[in-house]
Amino acid sequence: MEVQTENKMGTMPINKLLVNISLPMVISMLVQACYNIVDSIFVSWINEYALTAVSLAFPLQNFMIAVAAGTGVGVNALLSKRLGEKRFHEANIAANTAVFLYICNYLVFLILGMFIAEFYFAAQTDIPEIIEYGKTYLFICTTFSFGMFGQFCFERLLQSTGRTVCTMITQLIGAIINLILDPIMIFGLLGFPKMGIAGAAIATVIGQIVAMLLAFFFNKRMNKEISLSLKLVRPHGATVKAIYIVAVPSILMQSIGSVMTFFMNKILLGFVSTAAAVFGVYFKLQSFIFMPVFGMTNGLIPIVAYNFGAGYKERIIQALKSSIKAAVMIMLLGLLIAEIIPGQLLLLFNASEQMLEIGIPALRILSLSYIFAGFSIICSSLFQGLGKGVYSLVLSVVRQLVVLVPVAYLLSLTGKLEAIWLSFPIAEIAALLIAIFYLKKIMKSLDQMIKNKN
Repeated sequence: MEVQTENKMGTMPINKLLVNISLPMVISMLVQACYNIVDSIFVSWINEYALTAVSLAFPLQNFMIAVAAGTGVGVNALLSKRLGEKRFHEANIAANTAVFLYICNYLVFLILGMFIAEFYFAAQTDIPEIIEYGKTYLFICTTFSFGMFGQFCFERLLQSTGRTVCTMITQLIGAIINLILDPIMIFGLLGFPKMGIAGAAIATVIGQIVAMLLAFFFNKRMNKEISLSLKLVRPHGATVKAIYIVAVPSILMQSIGSVMTFFMNKILLGFVSTAAAVFGVYFKLQSFIFMPVFGMTNGLIPIVAYNFGAGYKERIIQALKSSIKAAVMIMLLGLLIAEIIPGQLLLLFNASEQMLEIGIPALRILSLSYIFAGFSIICSSLFQGLGKGVYSLVLSVVRQLVVLVPVAYLLSLTGKLEAIWLSFPIAEIAALLIAIFYLKKIMKSLDQMIKNKN
């Protein structure tokens, strides 16, 4: 396969390229953040048991998304690197191997959903209604998760070649379909039967399947750098290894959040249940600040990988500097909002007086971690793009487990709830120092890394 002109990731001015690649992903991630909140609201209208069931399903769903997204990071890095190196045949093998891996991932979760759904919920609660709701919801989401895995697969192939506008379109359409179908299928509107929590799950998988089909169409029609073929959809040992060297740390990174949330809730519930509610609201609110940064990093990784493959050191450094500036500005905006109007933000969630009393100081303290987090997240993405996924894993583990949870526990021994929130900025400062250490190490050896790669 021969491509006559170089991909834009090796030629377009970096600042323009970052906007071109990242902006569509930022928009789509903000839509996803909106969807997550609205979707929970619809489910809560069924009853509290249904909302609890969906909440309990989150760790397993989050792990499923972590596997899909983490595999996508590995695919992005390898495919962009091969294209940067002008090794087009190997890029083609990488793309088709990615399809094979996503099929395998789906089959694993299909089996889990069919055989452990009831056990999974029974291990967490003995309330029959919650178990039944949860079993129904999770069974549908895992059985039809080929839509979610396929969507991630084909969108990552588009991202790897810089076609992020296409991924924005697929994600927007999938999310919009989900939002439209949610109330219709949950409550039986427009002649549809009232399906309750099963309707919420069906609406979700329909949106994912439509997005998958659309992403596949874009790849076949518009993605000329790669060619998808059933004959090539098979395991390729060296390619699988190269993908998962980057993907496994990313999968672990994205799974850590569920573990951290579990332990933090245990600590907070030792004070008052409202504290755990405030913590949940904080995560919903912070997604509107973090999602744009995550969207930018999803664009940064293939840019770094491509230019690393092509040996363009200066473009890598320029992309890093521009991304750090943008991330810190976004986080600063989030900090200002949380410091100025924390009460108004909490009232969006119908906060009680007790929730406001706990939540206002909590948001102001928690938001102090934003600026440090922005720098660390960008550095983590740089490491992934350069194939140093272990560095990213270390950063995430420090940010969300190794420092955060023990410090939160120790601060809880003071008997003051406000002290626990300080564990977040403390953990981010620790991660920042590690990020700077790894960044200096990378910068000193980047020339040699490029030389060794060639």
